[in-house]
Amino acid sequence: MLANSTIVLIDDEPDILEALGETFMLEGYDVVTERDAERALRHLGMEFGGVVVTDLRMPKLDGFALLQRVQQIDARIPVIMITGHGDVQKAVQAMKLGAFDFVPKPVDPQYLLSMTEKAVEMRQIVLESRRQRAANGSPKSIDEVIVGRSRPLRDLRMQVLAIADADVDTLVHGETGTGKELVARCLHDFGPRASAPFVALNCGALPADTIASELFGHEAGAFTGAVKRRIGKIEHASGGTVFLDEIESLPLPLQTQFLRALQERVIERLGSNELIFVDFRVVAATKVDLRQAADEGRFREDLLYRLNVAEVHIPPLRKHLDDVPLLFQYFMERSAALRGREPPTISPSFLAQLAADPWRGNVRELRNRAERFALGLPEQTGMATWMASTSVKEEALANQLEGFERAAILRAIREAKGNMSATARILGMPRKRLYLRMHKLGIDAGSKNVDV
Repeated sequence: MLANSTIVLIDDEPDILEALGETFMLEGYDVVTERDAERALRHLGMEFGGVVVTDLRMPKLDGFALLQRVQQIDARIPVIMITGHGDVQKAVQAMKLGAFDFVPKPVDPQYLLSMTEKAVEMRQIVLESRRQRAANGSPKSIDEVIVGRSRPLRDLRMQVLAIADADVDTLVHGETGTGKELVARCLHDFGPRASAPFVALNCGALPADTIASELFGHEAGAFTGAVKRRIGKIEHASGGTVFLDEIESLPLPLQTQFLRALQERVIERLGSNELIFVDFRVVAATKVDLRQAADEGRFREDLLYRLNVAEVHIPPLRKHLDDVPLLFQYFMERSAALRGREPPTISPSFLAQLAADPWRGNVRELRNRAERFALGLPEQTGMATWMASTSVKEEALANQLEGFERAAILRAIREAKGNMSATARILGMPRKRLYLRMHKLGIDAGSKNVDV
């Protein structure tokens, strides 16, 4: 138990309130008991250093309404729900809405105390992180990390920042090459755990018989070849974030062990009976439908619920093609700078060709092509021919901008299958302005070169 930790305990039943209050006081906590949830809110604020423990079913202001009110004061105050047997689904819903965890009735005092201790430590981490950020300044903008100007990318950045600050276990969905680890790092770097370790593990890249040791560690002699103790990824990441890529590849027996680590925030090294408390956030990534995998018995349903407190869906590159020129330029210039080279020049016609690519490999494929471009390496797509035949120096800035705009309008027309109202919505401009721009750029929606 950390010093100066206050438990705000709320229950409309006096006997339960008194019993739980004594349990917390015997552990050395400062306890504030309230039968009225509305009155309990007066004890909370941005500097509140403790935990709210509340019954779910109460008159006037129930647990859900209270949670919402607490989040309005400070979304990072941990709220633990006490629930009846029939309220488990509601408790899971409360966790998705931001509750720290739930404790079923009849309440096991030791379990409640263990959960409260973890919540208090989490709260202290949040407050300390805020103090550090106030002293050292904010981290760099997320716009510099998740690059793009399209609506899908703007929405993604907003979602990542909101979930990063919530500091909950998160499931990241995305096709191969969309940048799942980049998003996971942002969830870490822009959250309260930024100063602690970020530890990544690809579950699909390791043999099944080594994943347990990688996750939980082992003692000397735990198995053949274990000549000395090894600290696992989870223990090493304590205080920070564990990123598990391709979580669908985790073998079923290990899913059971990992579920326990998530529920209890404790692990055991292989070959040891010692329980080790670990404070960590999990960001898991998948390229498959885990709901379907659970229905087919390939993934534990309860583990899915635990991981899926928050979700991030990363759009494939084909859903934000307007970002292709910017991303290509960004990766190309970064690659050239790393190698001490002058970045090659790019023409609008070349960028228009890029925007027409299906990009099955998503941003990873785009980055690789940009790096090859920076190095002047030929490729089968004919990029070298474009490089040799076009030069940005030969075209005025106005022509470059018109090239970008023309490519974007043509792409939107194709996506809308020639429907101009839908095209205007895609581009986010009035139809009248769209027609004026098309006329200026010489675009005829009925022309064969539009290829709808």
